[in-house]
This record gives sequence, structure tokens and C-alpha cells, in this order.
Amino acid sequence: METARVSDYIARRRANDKAFEENFQEESKRLEVAVALRELRKAEGLTQRQLAEKVHKPQSTIARIENGSINVTFKTMKEIANALDKDIEVRFV
Repeated sequence: METARVSDYIARRRANDKAFEENFQEESKRLEVAVALRELRKAEGLTQRQLAEKVHKPQSTIARIENGSINVTFKTMKEIANALDKDIEVRFV
């Protein structure tokens, strides 16, 4: 029941507060990237440390990307993709 109240609150805030909606959308995109990277890393059978070594970044950078606490640059995403022999797909919807 608690989750429904939180969801209702968020829906009301999004509908009535433009700044809240903009922040919500921005955070949603950051979390989308975080989830996508975590799923890719796990599908490749890598730990955060192993991925970090492949990308020549600190493990803490991978952790911050995966927990959504930083806005990852396209350059860093490209480095990750290259290290895993993957492409990045960008879409405008």
C-alpha cells in the first residue's frame, strides 16, 4: 500500500510541478544508463573492477555510473563500448 501512495505522490508532483517533472526525467535517464551498464557488465561476466581495468578507469567510476550518482559522458560510454567490443545506439524519441 505504501508504494501506491508514493507512486500517486510522484504522479501528482509530475503533473503539477514543471521543475519536478524535469528533474524526474533527467534522473530517469541517468538511471536508464546505470541499469543498462550494469546489465551489460553482468552479461559479459565481469565485476566492476574487471570492467574498470578494461576501460582504464577506477572501479569507483564504474560504481558511480551504475548507481546513477554521476552523469556519464558520451566519451566514457564510448570507451566502455570499445573495451567490450560493443556499439552505442542513440535514439531521439
